[in-house]
Amino acid sequence: MSQYFNADMRRLRRACAGILFFAASAAWAGQYPANPVRMIVPYPPGGPTDIAARLAADELGRSLGVSVVVENKSGAGGMVGADMVARARPDGATLLVNASAHVIYPAIFKQVSFDVIDSFTPVTQLVQVPLALLVPVSLPVNNVPELIQYIKDHPGKVAFASAGNGGAPHLAAELFKKEAGVDILHVPYKGSAPALTDLMGGQVQMMFDSMTSSLAYVKAGKLKALAVTTPERSSMLPDVPTMKEAALPSYALTNWYGLWAPKGMPAPLVKQIEQALNAKFHTPEIREKLNAIGAEPVISSPEDFARFVVTEKERWGRIAQDSGATLN
Repeated sequence: MSQYFNADMRRLRRACAGILFFAASAAWAGQYPANPVRMIVPYPPGGPTDIAARLAADELGRSLGVSVVVENKSGAGGMVGADMVARARPDGATLLVNASAHVIYPAIFKQVSFDVIDSFTPVTQLVQVPLALLVPVSLPVNNVPELIQYIKDHPGKVAFASAGNGGAPHLAAELFKKEAGVDILHVPYKGSAPALTDLMGGQVQMMFDSMTSSLAYVKAGKLKALAVTTPERSSMLPDVPTMKEAALPSYALTNWYGLWAPKGMPAPLVKQIEQALNAKFHTPEIREKLNAIGAEPVISSPEDFARFVVTEKERWGRIAQDSGATLN
């Protein structure tokens, strides 16, 4: 694993050098040139990535004075949409909003048609979101120890939903299986929305999901949140314990969503997008909107996001390797 990390770091230094060169060479002036802008979401509508993207698209469009249209291009755990962006021209007309799954692809899929580092220009991390461990209201458990015992008492009868193969919610459940010493069946869906529907209906018994898509159902009493995956409790669900508090002291994960452009996007355009979102996402109005869906704004510089992506690729890759999860 370390040799891949070192190679990624070398590529990162080259990418950052290019960004700094372009930034120093010219100050961008004038209107953003791409109109309309396609913001690709590699999952179906209604899921957490889609929600974050639509909020970003609205704010970016207003700031840049262009039309930013979200297009959902799902398939292959998100790789279909990501591949479209990797192959697009780096002229500002095509952007990608993806979840932590973006850096997980090489660790869990046998074949990836693009390089998650080299095929893209990192723009900014948008938000970070806790994952919540969810169960139907009808399931007779109210905390994580009771869920673990229920699984052990019903061997082969408990299935977990995920928003798709290889994503953070999938790996969160794989880590849960390992840490809790239980066996549960994986049922992947094409996005969070259909998975949550079946979870509420009792067709599956548990799910790890971003609070972006599940918080409203928890607050409405349609799902039970047994724990959150972050090291600290979420301010959006302050009465819900962390996984560490609930039962598994070494368990901690954070999901996040980021914005990329195709490889070779001019640094002035990248910076213009990041600055436009930075100005908007930290306003009280937008922070309140994000908190309402279980998210916290981040908006990092392109350089910081580039470094973050490399370290997250190493971290999630280690989790995937330890879990033994692989997909075709």
